[in-house]
Amino acid sequence: MPILSIIIISFSILLTTACSSGGEINGRNFKTALKSVKRIKSRLPQEKRIEYELSFWAIRTAYRKNSEFLDIVGGKMPDELIAVGKEVFTKRKAEGFEEYQQYANWDEMIAKYTKEREAQNTKKKRSPRDAENSVLYKL
Repeated sequence: MPILSIIIISFSILLTTACSSGGEINGRNFKTALKSVKRIKSRLPQEKRIEYELSFWAIRTAYRKNSEFLDIVGGKMPDELIAVGKEVFTKRKAEGFEEYQQYANWDEMIAKYTKEREAQNTKKKRSPRDAENSVLYKL
């Protein structure tokens, strides 16, 4: 009987430890940070995914040193990461970062990338002329 209680207690501790930070970025190293960002991004609503992803990469381009970058993003929830991404955007735009100069503000940049992503995801209709140019032969 004591063995069964020890197993149940250890299992419950393991379960609570493993599931406690499911919405936070694991900042142990860069590889685990990428994995957790990908996992969190898949759980976000569609309208927040691009903003989340752009925030992560904006922070990464601003802080190239792994230790400094992981200290900033480690343990962040999606909304916190987006807030830090907005701060990095405004800071780098004020510094004259060339890529950000084409946008008036954060929302304009998000809107542009959202349109690009939607254009990539739309399926193009096949032209009737393409059926004539098939490489499939009737045997």
